[in-house]
Amino acid sequence: MVPTSKNSVALESWQQTRAPYNLGYRIKLLSQLLYRKFTERLEPYGLTPFHWVILCCLWEEDGLPTSTIGERLKQVGGTLTGVLDRMEERGLVRRERDSRDRRIWRIWLTDAGKELESILPDLAVEVREQAMQGISHAEREQFARIINQAIANLS
Repeated sequence: MVPTSKNSVALESWQQTRAPYNLGYRIKLLSQLLYRKFTERLEPYGLTPFHWVILCCLWEEDGLPTSTIGERLKQVGGTLTGVLDRMEERGLVRRERDSRDRRIWRIWLTDAGKELESILPDLAVEVREQAMQGISHAEREQFARIINQAIANLS
């Protein structure tokens, strides 16, 4: 069979859907590499990337309800509850019942959790800069827009 333009396009499309060439696989690989690098940077502080994202939520707005943190991070309650338990044990956060609705638990940073805001963001920037080396500011912004649109498309 002589390859036609139509066959070439179909073959190329099919090859791009197979791992390790497809977009989903490449994004997963990037995510794993970023996770691994950031985990290495957080290890001296006894933290994980999941601790980091919770801390970021609370640095942005302290005293959030557990459910709001879960919504912002797209996390299920059980996973989040366990991580918050460990963060509380380590003295990074404290839980308090909401004064108006006793069913709601609010999460507050302790002084130790607040202090990490002066340390951890630099570590995240280092990992980001390593990953984005050789990529212009405009390309970074375009990449972020594309990723955000793909997330919105699938959400």
